[in-house]
Amino acid sequence: MFPVLDLGLTPLANSIVREADAPHERFPLKVVGCQDCSLVQLTDLVPPERLFRTYTYFSSNSDEMVAHARTLVGRLVQERGLGPDSSVFEIASNDGYLLQHYVAAGVPVLGIEPATNIAEVARERGIDTISEFFGATFAASLAAGGRRADVVHANNVMAHVPDIRGFVAGLRHVLKPDGVAVIEVPYVRDFVERCEFDTIYHEHVFYFSLTALVRLCAAEGLAVTDVERLHIHGGSLRLFITHRGNPSPRVQALVDQEQALGVILPEYYASFAQRVDALRDTVVTLLRHLRAGGATVAAYGAAAKGSTLLNYFGIDASMLDFVADRSVHKQGHYMPGVCVPIVATDELTARRPDYTLLLVWNFAGEVLRQQDAYRRAGGRFIVPIPHVQVL
Repeated sequence: MFPVLDLGLTPLANSIVREADAPHERFPLKVVGCQDCSLVQLTDLVPPERLFRTYTYFSSNSDEMVAHARTLVGRLVQERGLGPDSSVFEIASNDGYLLQHYVAAGVPVLGIEPATNIAEVARERGIDTISEFFGATFAASLAAGGRRADVVHANNVMAHVPDIRGFVAGLRHVLKPDGVAVIEVPYVRDFVERCEFDTIYHEHVFYFSLTALVRLCAAEGLAVTDVERLHIHGGSLRLFITHRGNPSPRVQALVDQEQALGVILPEYYASFAQRVDALRDTVVTLLRHLRAGGATVAAYGAAAKGSTLLNYFGIDASMLDFVADRSVHKQGHYMPGVCVPIVATDELTARRPDYTLLLVWNFAGEVLRQQDAYRRAGGRFIVPIPHVQVL
């Protein structure tokens, strides 16, 4: 193992609290790389039952995520001729933000969502949902009951699964012989090259290269037959995984690029920690300068990545007046570890802070459009990643 980044003792990123002085349990948050298996991963794990049985992130709060899902569903319905006799599963299906589009197209679906509170919301929307963790044993039980899929979606969930071999084995169980798993994961190259350190939190056990994913799937008898690079979430991979088949030229080209860059070698990650610390110094110096000059400063986006950034940078209620967020499930609470209150997004126009630190920089375009009135009134956004910009 070789070191990548150590963020010290950090609270769970989604452990928002109702009281400003509520204590937060902290856990080590350290990332290392493994040359043998090609994986970049956390050293210390928090049990999934603690992280995911009750969850505060609802995918439908992001217009961009819903639109992204709608486009993908339309494409797969057409390309694979899906209809009433087909079956589509989604692992970590959240509130039905993706499966709702299949339902609208008349395609039968099954959501698999471990968070009981979110699964209930999906059911209320008419989406068949099982509240369970996905793995080899659960998948085998579905297959034994005759439930197999033409398409399996899993967006931004593989990184969350400690038993990653069991997860991939589960795909093998539930995929029909000619089925396809369409998987999206944040890409380790964007993570490193764009200094996206705030995607590190206890829920994210792994940080994937294509090289690692190809090897992982092959070990469980599956093939990565195609890949696409996406801009969403700061840079992601979309994989197409089947029981058999040869890799497309895009798969081979990207694997070759990774080999040339040395993404499984310590040298590729050597300067990452120093660049993160330099970014911290820049952001903190800017905020202190603004506050010293009498400016008011808030933040936008009570997301997990925001918790990582605020805690590692040491940005608390002495620097920020509040964090605005669209989720009613987070409003009225406080950010973990830093005691900054979370309020509704209309507080931006009501209170008009001079500057707003954009914690959900991966949805910058969406947020800037939604907050046009705040900007026209003179408010400015600070985008911290991949480098500091004031817009």
